[in-house]
Amino acid sequence: MQWTPTRAAGLARLTAFVPHAGKAYTRNRNSDLGPTDRSNVSALSPYLARRMITESEVIDAVLSAHGFLAAEKFIQEVFWRTYWKGWLELRPSVLVAFNQERLAVRAQLADDTRLCARVIAAQQGQTGITCFDAWVGELKELGWLHNHTRMWFASIWIFTLELPWQLGADFFYKHLLDADAASNTCSWRWVAGLHTKGKHYLARASNIASNTNGRFNPVGQLNETAKPLQEVFQIPGPARLRDENPLLADKVGLLITQEDLHPKSLDIPAQVIGAATFSLAPIGDANSPRNQFSAGAMVDASARIVEDFGVEVVQTDTHEGVVNWAQSIGVTHVVTAYAPTGLIAWRLQELRTILEQHDIALVQIRRDWDSNAWLYATGGFFKLKEKLPSLLRPVLG
Repeated sequence: MQWTPTRAAGLARLTAFVPHAGKAYTRNRNSDLGPTDRSNVSALSPYLARRMITESEVIDAVLSAHGFLAAEKFIQEVFWRTYWKGWLELRPSVLVAFNQERLAVRAQLADDTRLCARVIAAQQGQTGITCFDAWVGELKELGWLHNHTRMWFASIWIFTLELPWQLGADFFYKHLLDADAASNTCSWRWVAGLHTKGKHYLARASNIASNTNGRFNPVGQLNETAKPLQEVFQIPGPARLRDENPLLADKVGLLITQEDLHPKSLDIPAQVIGAATFSLAPIGDANSPRNQFSAGAMVDASARIVEDFGVEVVQTDTHEGVVNWAQSIGVTHVVTAYAPTGLIAWRLQELRTILEQHDIALVQIRRDWDSNAWLYATGGFFKLKEKLPSLLRPVLG
């Protein structure tokens, strides 16, 4: 599977997958056929994670081909990413706590040489567990793993190798093409038994053998009786969604981040007279598939902005660069797509403060897709799942 970092490639992949998004997906989705055959899954996640294609586009196409009942399982999978983002958006302290724990565990490695050696062995695919070591190679080389395999991987990391889950989540985040803070952090917490207290996910040799068509069978190598992890940190109750700043100008600058790379579909009630990209520094190896894809996706988005809005696109990765750009085009308002809790949201928070010092407002526009669905991310996924027909009613008719 080759992931070309363009919207056109994402749309082409969607077109190719739509015929398989109904009953065939429901029947075959849990099978990992290997890195050379992804015909049973959509492989759209790298595009959806950056909104190079939107959830609405994907769901519209699938519903048109199959209807809700036949495609319900695939639709649920699309909404899982939305759910995790909404769940974390309502509990941002969970990500803050994770980041603090991650840094503390990384500092611990300097003093605990045995733990450090075990972590390195796992990250280099030298554990002796054939399936796990193969998945490490696949992850680092291709930047992607089948969803079922991600669950097995995380379970083996936590319960068999007995390594800190925070470092496993960090390893995924640095390599996965489609990693976002919410899906990555919360999924690892779910496997560990921390998201739903006392309910964890255990990788079993029989399940791996069955769903890899016998390519792997780690019988006798896995801890299949481990207990869920526990933590001192108490998950807070859901907060309110952050308010959006009003847009009070008729001419604006458009700021693009890796969180949302399809600004043409963003509802901007003003004339865009200039645009700038605001990129995060590469995370991990600058030449990793993830970072290469992100860089290419930003180039593609810039080219589309020139075509769609007829404006010049400036590249910057600093707060000062954004200020200078906004002043150069003479705007008092900069608009950008709403960034849910994560690294980009944190950077935009800092940027907002700096822009205000120069009498420039930063306005984040949240898509209706998020605003509507996040209202039901206050508890478990089932609460959102049972609302899918009503959320999709405009499409279902």
